[in-house]
Amino acid sequence: MTLIQSIRSALRDSCRLGALAAAGALLPFVHSVALAAEDELEEVVVKGDRLNVMQTKPVDSVFGFGKTVEETPRAVTTISNELLEQTIITEIDDLVAMTPGSFTQSFFGVAGSLDVRGTPGENYFRGIKRIDNPGNYPTVIGASDRIDIVRGPASPIYGPSKIGGYLNFVPKSARATNGRYLGETTGQIGLTTGSYGKKVLTGEVGGPASLAGKEGGYYLYGESENSDSYYENTSTHQSIVQASFDLQLNDSWRTEFGGMYQYFKGNQVAGWNRLTQDLIDHGTYITGSPASLDTDGNGYLSGNESIAANLFSFYPFDPLHPNQRLVTNVGTAHIKGSQVLVQEDDTLEDDVVTLYADLIGELESGLKVQNKLYFEYLDNLNENAYGFSQYAKTYAIEDQLNFEFGKEFAAVKTNFQFGPSIRYQDFEHGDNFAFEYFDRRDLSRGPDGGSPIDRREWATRPRQPTGQEDWSSQTVGHFVDYGAAFLADLTFLDKLNLLAGGRYDYLDMSSVAAANSNSFDYAAVKGQRFTDTDHGFSWSASLSYDLFGVRPYATVARQSTLVLGQGGQIPTQLLAGGNAVGKSKLDEFGIKTTTLGGKLFVAVDYFKQERTDYNAQDTVTNNSTQAKGYEFELRWVATDFLTVTSAYSNLKIFNLGPSASSQFSFMGAEDLIGVGINPANVFGGTVAWNVPTPDRRKAGIPENIYSLNLLFGFDKWISGLSGTLSGTHVDSVYSGYSQAVKLPSYTLINAGVRFASGRWVLGLQSKNLTDERYFRSNFPDLFGSSVVLPEVGRTFLVTADYKF
Repeated sequence: MTLIQSIRSALRDSCRLGALAAAGALLPFVHSVALAAEDELEEVVVKGDRLNVMQTKPVDSVFGFGKTVEETPRAVTTISNELLEQTIITEIDDLVAMTPGSFTQSFFGVAGSLDVRGTPGENYFRGIKRIDNPGNYPTVIGASDRIDIVRGPASPIYGPSKIGGYLNFVPKSARATNGRYLGETTGQIGLTTGSYGKKVLTGEVGGPASLAGKEGGYYLYGESENSDSYYENTSTHQSIVQASFDLQLNDSWRTEFGGMYQYFKGNQVAGWNRLTQDLIDHGTYITGSPASLDTDGNGYLSGNESIAANLFSFYPFDPLHPNQRLVTNVGTAHIKGSQVLVQEDDTLEDDVVTLYADLIGELESGLKVQNKLYFEYLDNLNENAYGFSQYAKTYAIEDQLNFEFGKEFAAVKTNFQFGPSIRYQDFEHGDNFAFEYFDRRDLSRGPDGGSPIDRREWATRPRQPTGQEDWSSQTVGHFVDYGAAFLADLTFLDKLNLLAGGRYDYLDMSSVAAANSNSFDYAAVKGQRFTDTDHGFSWSASLSYDLFGVRPYATVARQSTLVLGQGGQIPTQLLAGGNAVGKSKLDEFGIKTTTLGGKLFVAVDYFKQERTDYNAQDTVTNNSTQAKGYEFELRWVATDFLTVTSAYSNLKIFNLGPSASSQFSFMGAEDLIGVGINPANVFGGTVAWNVPTPDRRKAGIPENIYSLNLLFGFDKWISGLSGTLSGTHVDSVYSGYSQAVKLPSYTLINAGVRFASGRWVLGLQSKNLTDERYFRSNFPDLFGSSVVLPEVGRTFLVTADYKF
């Protein structure tokens, strides 16, 4: 056994043993906690917790009421800005190392949202839902003071939500850390450089401010990136500006307002095409090119030319056409992970504007009033030479008014929240997906310039000489969500807690499909406007008990969800069929405890959640699934020298739908081999089929995920020196729904050191230290057997920060 194999084996075993040992140790800790328990619940300051690991501060991302993670009867993980920096978390996908129940399949290489419990999650900003971002642009991490990851649907106070879970981003502000305004100006300038031309410049500054004699504060953050990539023809150009302002109007009222602007220009990465098990196991790639079908001589393959050439067939009913065959250079070759399905002029461009303004009153009567006003605008353009193009222009305005009050009686403490909300969302979205040809390009030869062999026309650009390509779907419309919610938090004898509430939503929706929408599922609705009103009732009930510091809890929830597409649009065919609003349910049981003087936190839960209707779904953003499994989380400030975090997930995800035995998908090379078809006879086009799936197991999501993070502080020996060693082990998993290609298990090891001296902080970090070869499934429900994303090998980052 090699050294690397020994490290992987030791990490895997230690993660498993650590999870079991910590879970089994809950009861012996009860006695020590009982001796140290206090009557009052106060914020705990843990000695040696230099990274805010112990989650002792109130978290309002679930229910509010000033509850900590331990007191919240739901599975939630919070990650501080200090922990983000120390554990080398730079994008959404990295959160898997700290968060049980999470794992992200590749959405064409763009880290827009996290998959939570096997379902695409949602992003919230300061407690309000953002416009859907499955993979439109990478979600900002560095501008956050804290990220809360909530597993399962949102509580009634937040409105309709997806079943899987959501991330709530708390931006850096003058009050974010401790609820008090900054006493002096503070800030830093940072530079990050590293492998594959990584170049990121950041700057932030915050401090006290006053207006008309009123106390306040401000915080500004900026980030600029101009980086190359491991993948060919791929780069990132990004600018982020964020500002937050806080002003104390008088002793009772204050306002918080600010915003964020993000510009992103890069591209999606589909990964490897012509997917076979031999390609995954040995890197052996089937080569060859089909004939050009550019009959009008404009340098592109059009939709009409595709139809005329018969490039689509449905197995087993349609015969294959000679135009689908590879005709030149047919053979095999070995390709690198960097050789992917990206052309030089593929582009993904986004402008995102986010604004907020809150008015908060804390009155002498004990009543707390909060009005939250939110605005967001998304302008998206996405073009890929293999045949997918998209645009979106969407904006949302939401206002939430919330009242919170409480009263104590002899044996009962009560707290209540209630209030109305309104959200208006306007959308315009178009995409062209009807003629996507992943396999026409021979990756061993690289992109073939302007060749019409593998370059499709885009609906987002005019073409010569006949005009623009038709949209597969183009949707314009809006919706208004009128909501009202109520939550009650009742604690009996300081031990038994009941937290329950409900929400009613009335939705007024309108959507029109443009007349040139040519997708088959738009045939009955194109050129027509549909309007509909619907309503939904959501509720949640949780019961927990403080058993000498150990908190068992049970939660039952029923949730409404509004099914939206990639650009935040309501698909017209769903609205026409009365299927725009869906329902889901959650059953969750868990135990949480904080012990050893507040230095050890342990949480274990079992959950089962599912969508209870099958017609209201979107394959891309909101598929109907059932998920069940176990989750474990540990955080331990062992000594001033060592802090440990660990997570374990056991997930079983199943697709639900009206058909019990099959699901529509596209055939990959290994699927074709399995039914006796030479894939070289098909790579010039596409073949669809209904995948026979008796177990309906969702692909791309591993059943078991283990993670272990060791955070070191060497101040006792060398002042200012700290380090990180972390590992994540992921089970093998099928790439696609047909279970034809299996991706191997893998263990990722990251490491880093940081040195702080005076105003300077220097860091050296490595991701995938052992250069593990691994893959992630790409859009497994439709394309998982056709394309796969080979992940990046060993990389290094060097950071330099100057603080003032």
